[in-house]
Amino acid sequence: MKTLIIAEKPDMGRNIAAAIDPKAKNFRTYIEGEQYIITWAIGHLIGLAEPDAYAEKYKKWNFQDLPIIPDHFKLVPNAKTKDQLKVIADLAKRSERLVNACDAGREGQHIFSLIQRHLKLVQPVKRLWISDLTPETIRKGFSELREGAEYENLTKAARARSEADWLIGMNGSRAFTTKHQVLLSVGRVQTPVLAILYDRQKEVEAFSSNKFYDVEAMFTQDETEYKGMWQGDRLTDPEKAQALVEKCKKKPGAITSYEVKDTKEYPFKLYDLTLLQREANAKFGFSAKKTLDVAQALYEKHKVISYPRTNSNYVNEQNIPEMHRALDQLRGTSYDELVAGAEKRFVHKNNKAVCNPAKVEDHHAILPTHKKANGLSADEQHIYDLVVRRFLSHFYPPAEYKVHTVLTTVEQEAFKSTIKQLLSIGWKVIYADQKKDKPKAKSKADKNEDEDQAAEEEISTPFSLNEDKGVHCSKIAAKEKETQPPKSYTEGTLLKAMEGAGKQVEDEELRDAMKDSGLGTPATRASVIERLKGVGYIVMQGKRIVITQKGRMAVELIRKAGVDLLTSPEMTGHWERRLNEIARGLASDDTFMANVKKFTNLIIEKVRVQSRAAKQAFESEAQPAPAAAKRAPRKRSDASAEAAAGEGDAAAPAKRTRAKRSSDAAEAPAAGTRPQR
Repeated sequence: MKTLIIAEKPDMGRNIAAAIDPKAKNFRTYIEGEQYIITWAIGHLIGLAEPDAYAEKYKKWNFQDLPIIPDHFKLVPNAKTKDQLKVIADLAKRSERLVNACDAGREGQHIFSLIQRHLKLVQPVKRLWISDLTPETIRKGFSELREGAEYENLTKAARARSEADWLIGMNGSRAFTTKHQVLLSVGRVQTPVLAILYDRQKEVEAFSSNKFYDVEAMFTQDETEYKGMWQGDRLTDPEKAQALVEKCKKKPGAITSYEVKDTKEYPFKLYDLTLLQREANAKFGFSAKKTLDVAQALYEKHKVISYPRTNSNYVNEQNIPEMHRALDQLRGTSYDELVAGAEKRFVHKNNKAVCNPAKVEDHHAILPTHKKANGLSADEQHIYDLVVRRFLSHFYPPAEYKVHTVLTTVEQEAFKSTIKQLLSIGWKVIYADQKKDKPKAKSKADKNEDEDQAAEEEISTPFSLNEDKGVHCSKIAAKEKETQPPKSYTEGTLLKAMEGAGKQVEDEELRDAMKDSGLGTPATRASVIERLKGVGYIVMQGKRIVITQKGRMAVELIRKAGVDLLTSPEMTGHWERRLNEIARGLASDDTFMANVKKFTNLIIEKVRVQSRAAKQAFESEAQPAPAAAKRAPRKRSDASAEAAAGEGDAAAPAKRTRAKRSSDAAEAPAAGTRPQR
C-alpha cells in the first residue's frame, strides 16, 4: 500500500508532487505515483456544526435557549467541498501511512486534524514542516519528516481555540442580537478591534485644536548657514512670539554647545506579513486582504517568495546559505545592478538583525526564493519588489552619518539645531531610485510637535562650525501652527494597532503573552478587518476606516452590559498565554475550555439584565473613525478574565428566523470555513 500525502491546497499538492515524484500521474483531484498519492484539502473541508445540529429549537434565535454549550462538538463537511473530502476518504482506504503536509502552523495542524477526526483515519502520521515551496526545500522536508505525535499538543491548542471561539461568538452574537433586536456580531478578536476604532473616534470628537507658534531662525558663520528652533515653553500668544522675533532679528549670537557624533543606520527588519501589509497599504493603498492574497500567489503559484503568513522578522542559521543562493539567483534580473553592489559577508549567523533563531517560531521572515520571477501581474510585482529590496538591503553596509548638535544663544534666547550629514549612503542606495518612498527612520508626519524638538536637516555636503567664533541671526520668523487631532485609521495603521495591542495591557505576564501576537495573527488580521466591513460596523472612505453608528452602538452595549472584557486586548492575552502553554504541553485544554464555558455563561447572565436599546440608536449616519488609540485597559473585578482565552473569533450564527434576515446580517462562518475572527 502507498503513503497518502494531504496538502492544504491544490497548488501546494502539485508542488510537492513535482518535487518528489515528477513522473506521477495527475488525476485532477489527486496525483499518484509508485510510492505516494498526493491530494489536498481546499482550506477547511470540515467545520464545527451550527447550533441547530444539537437541537431543533436552535434554528430560531431565542434568548431563553442560551447559553448553547455542547458536551461534544459535532463536525460537518463543507457542502461546497464535500466531493474533495470524499476523494480523501477513498484514497485513505488505499494507503497505509499519512503525511500531514498542510501549512506549518496551528491552523494547518487544525485543518488536517479535522479531516483525520471526521474520517476516523487511524493510519500512522508523519508531519512535513517547511517554510517555502521550492523543490529543494520540499525534498529536504521529506527527508526530515517528523512524527505526527510530536504535534499532538499543537492540535489540542488549535482545537481549543476553535471551539472556544464558537462558544463566545455564537452565544455572544445571539445574546446581543435577541436582546436588542438588531443583528450584532460578537467575536473575541473582532470586538476589541472595533473598540480600538471606537475609542479613537471618541478622542477625535473630544479634541479641541489650539494655535501655537514655532520660532525658527537662520544663523550664518562665514560661508556656513544652518537653522535653529527656539527652545522654551510653547508659545500660544502671537504677540510674545513676535516680540521674540524682534528681540533676536539681525543680532549676533554665540555657539554655547557644539557636539559632533558619528552614527550608523542599519537596514529595516525583514518582512513579516503584518509589516508587509502595512507598507503595501501606505505605498500602494492595498487592503490587508489584497496584500495577503497577492503574497499567497507569489508563494503558491509563482513560488518566488517564502511562506508569507509569518510573524517573524528573522531567520534561522540554516537559512543563511539559502539567502546567499537567493542573492545569486537575482543576478541577471532587473535587480542586477543592486545585486552587483551586495556583499554576502553582511548576512551571517552572528548578525542578530537578520539571524535570531530565538525569535523565529513556525516560520522565518518573508524572503525571495531561488526561483526567478516571470509573468507577474502589476500588483504581484509591487509586492515582490518590496520583499526583494528589503532582502537586498541586508547585504549592504549601514548608512553612515555625522550628526552635528548645536545650541546657539542670541540675546539670552536658546536655539537648537540638528544637522545630519550623510557620509556613506550604504543600504539606502537600494531605495535611491524611489526618492518619494525612501524609508525614513522617522517621518516628519510622525514626529510630535513639542517645544524641545530641534530643527533637523539632512545634508550631503560637508558641514562644520567654529565653536569659538560668533554667528549672526540672518533670518527669524514665528510660524503659526495648530495642534492636530489623532489621525484616522487606515488599514495599515490599524494593523499596527492590532499588532501592538498587548502593549496597552497592564498585566506584565499578559503583555509578554501578547508581545508576538497582539490581536489576531498575521494570517487572520486581514479577515478580521474584512469581517468588520461585512457586518456593517465599518466602511471605507478612501484609505480611511470609518466606524458606523451600528459599530459604535455595538461597543457601547457590550461595555454597558458589564462584559467589557470582550472589548479589551486583555482577553486575547489570557487566551494566547494559555493556548501557547497547551501547545507546549504545560497547560490542560480541558481546564481552558471549562473556563471559557464559565465566561460564556457570564456573558448571557449580564446581557439578560440589560435594558433593550432603541432601534433608532443604530441607524444614524456613519461616523468617521480614526488612527491608533492608546486606551488604558479598563479595570474589572470579574474573575472571568482568566476564563477568556484566544486567537480567533466565531462570528454571529448563520441560521436565523426570517424576521431577522436583513442586509446587515452578521453571518457566521459556513460549516467547513476557517473560524471568523
